[in-house]
Amino acid sequence: MQVIDPTEWFRVSEVGDGVTLVEEPYVDSLLSANIWHVRGRDRDLVVDAGLGVVSLRAQLPWLFEHDPVVVLSHAHLDHMGGAHEFADCRVHAAEAARVRRPGPVSLAGPRLLAILGLDAGEEPVPDLLLTAVPDAAYDPGAYALEGVAGVTELRDGDVVDLGDRQLGVLHLPGHTPGSINLYDADAGHLFTGDVLYDGGLIDTCVGSDIEAYVGTMRALLEVPHTRAFPGHGGILGQRDVRRIATEYVEFRAG
Repeated sequence: MQVIDPTEWFRVSEVGDGVTLVEEPYVDSLLSANIWHVRGRDRDLVVDAGLGVVSLRAQLPWLFEHDPVVVLSHAHLDHMGGAHEFADCRVHAAEAARVRRPGPVSLAGPRLLAILGLDAGEEPVPDLLLTAVPDAAYDPGAYALEGVAGVTELRDGDVVDLGDRQLGVLHLPGHTPGSINLYDADAGHLFTGDVLYDGGLIDTCVGSDIEAYVGTMRALLEVPHTRAFPGHGGILGQRDVRRIATEYVEFRAG
């Protein structure tokens, strides 16, 4: 297993409009989730918090310099691993219990699929979902999530106020019961978490609801936006979102 310096664990890219993308390139694609940083006048927003293998505060201290609020799109391990490092953590009420007291997790591919209730399918799943470790002494088998005791519960229609930016909470269940999007209507930005990205959407894991997911995709078709910032993969345009949502509805509703 390759050992890298922890200072190299994260990859940071400016994507415009005051938004920065943070990625974990040494995490397998199954768990390599996007972290989005949004600069605001009065405070900053961080959407999702990565896997938690390496400390965000230690390696990316600038994330914490402007009174940040971290909002979790949902409570899966690849999105909430670093949430405990933030003083202000928010998640939908339906996910809050799992953020306060996380359940079992694993960086071993077959074990994680079993925990999530997923079938491996035809593609083999790696025994270890990391392609490198941040220290020679790091033990992937000891990986666990740290709970967030003071998490704030969100509901549909709530607003995250950054001073010059207001992002509305859209409750969009299906992937998980409390999956949310954050919608900046003025900028036309939509932060979609795992509700929508360009790839194999997961709607059969523990807590998923296909009927609810179909309703969610229909709702997304009505949200005007210019760019979508997903939980996995690249930034999407409105045509991409419409294509992904329409294809999902046609597949599942049919």
